[in-house]
Amino acid sequence: MPFQIIRDNLIHVKADAIVNSANPKPVIGGGTEQSIYAAAGEKELLAERKKIGAIAPGACAATEAFALPAKYILHTVGPVWRGGDAGERETLRACYANTLALAAELKCRSAAFPLISAGMYHFPADQALMIALSEIQNFLLTHEMKVTLVVFAPEALELSEKLVGEIDQYIDEHGVHQVLADEGVYSARERRRERMMLSARVPAAGAAASAAEKPSLDDVLKSPEKTFQERLFELIDESGMEDVAVYKKANISRKLFSRIRGHSDYQPKKKTALALAIALELDKPTTEDLLARAGLAMSQSNAFDLIISYYIENRIYDIYEINTALFRYGQPMLGY
Repeated sequence: MPFQIIRDNLIHVKADAIVNSANPKPVIGGGTEQSIYAAAGEKELLAERKKIGAIAPGACAATEAFALPAKYILHTVGPVWRGGDAGERETLRACYANTLALAAELKCRSAAFPLISAGMYHFPADQALMIALSEIQNFLLTHEMKVTLVVFAPEALELSEKLVGEIDQYIDEHGVHQVLADEGVYSARERRRERMMLSARVPAAGAAASAAEKPSLDDVLKSPEKTFQERLFELIDESGMEDVAVYKKANISRKLFSRIRGHSDYQPKKKTALALAIALELDKPTTEDLLARAGLAMSQSNAFDLIISYYIENRIYDIYEINTALFRYGQPMLGY
């Protein structure tokens, strides 16, 4: 997928470029920067870094990656948090924008970032995350590159307390509902719904169709419903979106999207189908219908499905935010 979040140590990630949240002076800083120098080869990397000299906050410069599993190390200087009134947010945005631009200039096909300034520089983690996601998303709208955000643990990505609380409440409420349903305890609303479904299945007196009027199996097979692929591109046409906008918003690769368009019998993975539903900003019934055409379904007893349902029902279709929440809750992310 074009963008992903992984739990790992940055020095172990294979990418054309890894990003070092660097000291502005050509010296070895602490934390992740220290581990990057140690893994790359301290003497060689420091010699190259000294050739660059001082780097201004928000700026970026490249060196060879030496012993790291990368071609380049992109050194960018993040802002120290001073309360938020000293241009820290603008400087952090510049870090991502300038680093991604340099990666593109170097023809990198992949780049791996830490959450810049969120550690030793004390930038509030939730704000650092939102800026990172925003700048990466803006870049990927016009570029083809795999960008990875590397963190040590899901807890390192701090969503707003309000959002986490709402997702937790949504999961809890639906979890309780599922337990009650399993035990045969239904709400009045559920009983009404069940009666409506039963009444819809039972024909009115005198209205039952005769056996001769019922379609045969051959008739049914001659008139199948639209496939997943057919319905998907019908929805895309209805949306007025261009293909490139769809696969960018869905966080899937151009190669995969071409495969979907070129194969009428394409059977998607669930995370791919849901990513496309998010990109098209489908409501829940339309999403469930699209999934059903691929033989897929959403469950009220699955955390992954509940998180997606929460976002769809609240009409929040930012796949970067959704993927961050999925990662935070230990679930697979959308896209490919």
